[in-house]
Amino acid sequence: MSTSDVSAPRGPARERDSSRVSAPARRLARAVVTEQPLDVAEHAAAVEDAAAGAVVTFGGVVRDHDHGVGVARLEYSAHPTAGRVVEEVAREVLAAHPVDALAVSHRTGALEVGDVAFAVAVSAAHRREAFAACEVVVEEVKARLPVWKHQLLSDGGDEWVGMP
Repeated sequence: MSTSDVSAPRGPARERDSSRVSAPARRLARAVVTEQPLDVAEHAAAVEDAAAGAVVTFGGVVRDHDHGVGVARLEYSAHPTAGRVVEEVAREVLAAHPVDALAVSHRTGALEVGDVAFAVAVSAAHRREAFAACEVVVEEVKARLPVWKHQLLSDGGDEWVGMP
């Protein structure tokens, strides 16, 4: 787990929010790729901050279908750099958005339908900032994270998703 403060960036993201008493903390509460089960509520608790009026969460959950085919379970494999990529995305978002704290994790290994595969939580003074930062984290991690999904299908077949 990575925990640290990120200094405020230069430019528009550094402008003072007149509704705040202090500048956004921009704290990285968690940025990991792990085989351990994920809990979205735990991510939300990790980003709590007295200055935060909003906590936005996202839970990417294993569903029972993909493109009209039944999915029984899946397995995620990750490149050894995956943890570094998650942390890079998190730090970029912290630098660009006026948020107080951010936590992001992605699962690897075997997952069942209903398991959380991807968890994100962002706290900020206002909902707009929290929603915007959460969306960027989700989209950037999905675009850049070197993970591959092996779907084990309900009919006994299988397929790989995200392979180069």
